[in-house]
Amino acid sequence: MPPEPQAKSDSPADTGGQRRSRASGRVTLSDVAEAAGVSAMTVSRALRGERRVAPALVEKVREVAASLGYVPDLAARALASQKSTQVLVLIPMLSNTLFVDLLEAAHKVLFAHGYHMLIGVTHYDPQEEEQLLRTYLPMRPAGLLLTGFDHSEAAQQLLAANPVPRVHLMELREQAMAADSYCVGFSQTAAGAEMTQHLLDKGYRRIAFCGAQLDARVMQRLEGYRRVLKQAGLYEPGLEMLNPERSSLALGARQFQVLIKADPAVDAIFFCNDDIAQGAVLEAARMGIKVPQQVAIAGFTDLPGSDQMVPPLTTIHTPRDEVGQRAAQMLLQLLEGKPVQEPRVDLGFRLIPRAST
Repeated sequence: MPPEPQAKSDSPADTGGQRRSRASGRVTLSDVAEAAGVSAMTVSRALRGERRVAPALVEKVREVAASLGYVPDLAARALASQKSTQVLVLIPMLSNTLFVDLLEAAHKVLFAHGYHMLIGVTHYDPQEEEQLLRTYLPMRPAGLLLTGFDHSEAAQQLLAANPVPRVHLMELREQAMAADSYCVGFSQTAAGAEMTQHLLDKGYRRIAFCGAQLDARVMQRLEGYRRVLKQAGLYEPGLEMLNPERSSLALGARQFQVLIKADPAVDAIFFCNDDIAQGAVLEAARMGIKVPQQVAIAGFTDLPGSDQMVPPLTTIHTPRDEVGQRAAQMLLQLLEGKPVQEPRVDLGFRLIPRAST
């Protein structure tokens, strides 16, 4: 097939994108075309590696683009081709190792298949999640990875109006039937129940629960705690300390101090996250309270450092790497139009008993 003719005409989508980019001071497709002595359309096709462009010309265009520092405008390309290579990922926090590990695993899968992540941080705020959706959905992402199913009514309307393939992370629908029910995670309720049962099996009877942030996953762990203690006839609502503040070591220290002073008979505390549990272990040492001899302390998520506490922290290990990997793989299946044999993937969890209980 003869080499691509070097016509100078550009498509409307290309030229509009160039004017916007030039106003921002970025190197544009037209800049590369002018330097290479070809049309912008030829540059676009050469950079995409289309076969109808002569190999020597492809090499020349790529060299010129590299020398000018040209970066393709992915949003403009998506508009022109009606196909995006961007995946929007919404997570609650970037300071939480759990979500960093999840993002890293998802990135490896998506990047290997030519997709790039747009990351939005909701800070556990439904209104902030809604605003992120309003900001990013007009960019026409190819797919979505969303943390959990707990969305505001406005966010649900936005998702319904934009039928983009999406997979939910860290939580499971009881039944995965609807289009928005693709999910990869584990039962937060079952994990909360298993930790509480572990404490009962160790002989503890006045078991308190300390929660922070109070997002849907924390409340599901709380439900597991309540279920087990009610079955054992040991549930006391007064042993729950729920705080909407962001989870942190400092909050855990405060919660431990207040709880022990208010009810010295408490013999075990289940903290909803490892960071507040770590703060409690440190505060117990400052107060001269022996763990677990005087009070047992347990956490959740198995964050780095939990095994280095004194004593090491009993916790629930969550499969965050695998959640990110499997969710990205499921999303790729949806993007490629392939049937998903297992729309609800339960990866389970693992109780890790250590010396703090």
